[in-house]
Amino acid sequence: MNISIAGTGYVGLVSGACFAELGATVRCIDTDQAKIAGLNNGIMPIYEPGLADLVHRNMKAGRLSFSTDLAGSLGDTEILFIAVGTPPAEDGSADLSHVLAVARTIGENLEKYLLVVTKSTVPVGSSELVRETIAGELKRRGKAIGFDIASNPEFLKEGAAIEDFMKPDRVVVGTDSGRARELMTRLYAPMQLSSFRVIFMDIASAEMTKYAANAMLATRISFINEIANLCEKVGADVSLVRKGIGSDTRIGSKFLYPGPGFGGSCFPKDVKALIKTGRDHGSPVTLLESVEAINERQKRVLFGKFSDYYRGDLSGRRAAVWGLSYKPGTDDMREAPSLTLISQLLQSGCTVRVHDPVAMDEARRRLGPAIEYAADIYDSVTGADVLFHVTEWKEYRMPDWQKIGSLMKHPLLIDGRGVFDRAGLPGMVCLRIG
Repeated sequence: MNISIAGTGYVGLVSGACFAELGATVRCIDTDQAKIAGLNNGIMPIYEPGLADLVHRNMKAGRLSFSTDLAGSLGDTEILFIAVGTPPAEDGSADLSHVLAVARTIGENLEKYLLVVTKSTVPVGSSELVRETIAGELKRRGKAIGFDIASNPEFLKEGAAIEDFMKPDRVVVGTDSGRARELMTRLYAPMQLSSFRVIFMDIASAEMTKYAANAMLATRISFINEIANLCEKVGADVSLVRKGIGSDTRIGSKFLYPGPGFGGSCFPKDVKALIKTGRDHGSPVTLLESVEAINERQKRVLFGKFSDYYRGDLSGRRAAVWGLSYKPGTDDMREAPSLTLISQLLQSGCTVRVHDPVAMDEARRRLGPAIEYAADIYDSVTGADVLFHVTEWKEYRMPDWQKIGSLMKHPLLIDGRGVFDRAGLPGMVCLRIG
């Protein structure tokens, strides 16, 4: 099967490499010439465990290629996925300009039947806009060429995306055409051998499923963060509370870990977009409005503990930050809690020295010379008045705490993930969420 994917961001590149691994012939397309040139030379634009090897192997096998020519790719393509970015606009709505630009190009150049599948996260009704855009261009050209639209939202976790794609909990496909359903069934047939579920539904429901899934997970995170903050006030241990409620099979333990707030490319954006959709349709999603407000407050909790400890006397102090990406396993710093913390530290007159196993280049791109970049975890804490543990990378789990305490000016640890046992921190003062 011949597939084209418009967009070589996180979703497009991972999906393209994985479809190629399953035996499809895949062409990934992007308007960014430098990115495509880099990919053709084996340079990955993102960090994702195992992705580079997957891309290189399938390029060598001739199943995966990269191009800037979307129009020229339509001739032999059976299914075209739209996987371009949908960044949030100022009002919280998803910016569909890139999605509709792809649709216009399709309509301007289509010469034979094509199944167009939206894989970008888009609000309910967006696939119909894609359909209307393509149809409008075909009408303008005086062409009567058949095509179908489908929705196939992604549910990939950064840091485990390849495993998620190859062994998914479910694959959601929204379609209103028998021909489109048959094509999508053929596409996912190699994965049916594992007896996973392909769930077919209407297009609007598929679009909503993506938003509802991310909104639910974001809600769980904000819920446990509220409980953690309350536990701290009443003298309860949130780690024990989490175990107690997580053992209930109706609740489960996933996404019930307190921390400094959620970030990344999906949860903040999708919560905002669903809130905007609710307002636009006269059905306010007040629960998610609270989830968003809780998350913004939570990102400031770590700095609040630091300020309270030093009673507001912060100017001139040195702060070490462990973990910059919004979660381990990725270099993605979009909406990362570390950015809020670093901004607060700099505004209070602190010197900030950071470390992250993979996100240092991304931090340099975002923050430049405003902060210092450490060679390793011990270099980061030298002379520090405080150490913030922000992202729970494995590299931070078993350091030499005696050495760290001796290197710091004041051995204060603020554990934003609640993973360190105070009894195992000789000589350290440990403050934590919950």
